[in-house]
Amino acid sequence: MTYSRATVKRLAKLKQKKHREIERLFLAEGPALLEEANVPPEHLLNGPDAVKKLSTLTTPTGPIAVFPFLDVSVEELLRRSERIVLLCSVQDPGNVGAVIRAAHAFGAGVALSTGTADLYNTKTVRATMGSIFHAPIVRDVHSLPFLEQAKSLGFTAAAAVPGTGETPYSLPARKLVIVVGAEGGGLPEDVISACQIASTIPSLAESLNAAVAASILLYEAYSRMLR
Repeated sequence: MTYSRATVKRLAKLKQKKHREIERLFLAEGPALLEEANVPPEHLLNGPDAVKKLSTLTTPTGPIAVFPFLDVSVEELLRRSERIVLLCSVQDPGNVGAVIRAAHAFGAGVALSTGTADLYNTKTVRATMGSIFHAPIVRDVHSLPFLEQAKSLGFTAAAAVPGTGETPYSLPARKLVIVVGAEGGGLPEDVISACQIASTIPSLAESLNAAVAASILLYEAYSRMLR
């Protein structure tokens, strides 16, 4: 299908968050991402000129598809998921995308707090490797009310903390929210206090980035559900 220059110009604006929010559409680039899609795109652009205008890559790969927003409500996330990872103010889109990939791999949902990198940033989308189409994800949650709502539905919350917590082996084999902050900054004290467990990953390194920490804890929680 051939798109008019005006349409391509409009779709190119989806590289900016404000236009994504207005249109409730996002861009996904490359065959690996598109093969993972379980919803039909609203637009699919293959032409080299259109791909060049829409791509954020130095060397565009194409094709580029335009999809409707995929995030779910808090209520749906809590209903569908036994395990959830809550990211608090994790601003690196690569880390956020990698956590979504891990959540998909280990059968979990994802909650992104306010201040966390935009789910539909092209770097975030690319880092999910297509898992954005499979893991249930909620955006822009306020951490404390979210944890309170999860607790009322029988979830236990485990905060990832350096140095002083229990080992991941102690994570419960029941409904669980794993709470992870940014490397360096960590989690706010009020968020840690709202969790029932503090969990520390044994490590020779001083700290682990959010994606690594979340992946380890998600795996530990997943393995307990299999026993």
